[in-house]
Amino acid sequence: MLKKRNVVVAGVVAFQMLCWSCQKSDMQVPHLLSQDRVIEVTSDGKTSNDYYLNTQIGHDGKDCPGCVLCMGKMIHKDCMRYGRYCRMVAKVQFDTVAHTATTVDTFDLTSEDFFAMPDRSLYFEDDNKDPFYLNIPEQLVYRDSTTLQFTFTGLYITNTPAYSND
Repeated sequence: MLKKRNVVVAGVVAFQMLCWSCQKSDMQVPHLLSQDRVIEVTSDGKTSNDYYLNTQIGHDGKDCPGCVLCMGKMIHKDCMRYGRYCRMVAKVQFDTVAHTATTVDTFDLTSEDFFAMPDRSLYFEDDNKDPFYLNIPEQLVYRDSTTLQFTFTGLYITNTPAYSND
């Protein structure tokens, strides 16, 4: 009986993961989350090592013949690659030595084993309120088999945006 229940639970979880969809850009978001930006996570007035990456990505599949290679064929994924179709909010931790950002929550971006990130420039301010941009080059990232997280590489900071975010 317990074995049968575990199979049913695993099947429900797998179905939910297959049917996951992104949050479309028309959803209501707080004012601070309405721009392409990096937001420092605070709790009880204290800062943490976590940050939110907030932007819009992806495009409508009506005119897309395929934008992501999956299982040997090109398919469309709404909330991946170029465009501004879906709101993306992902909590990450930065490694400033390696110039990487690793997701904290397993399924913030997608339930897929890969994520096709378009190039993005995200606004943020330092402690002195000076503006900077975190630039993330376009990349296909794969879920780590142990931690189940994604790691974005090649990050760099500039005083002006390096990408148009389209």
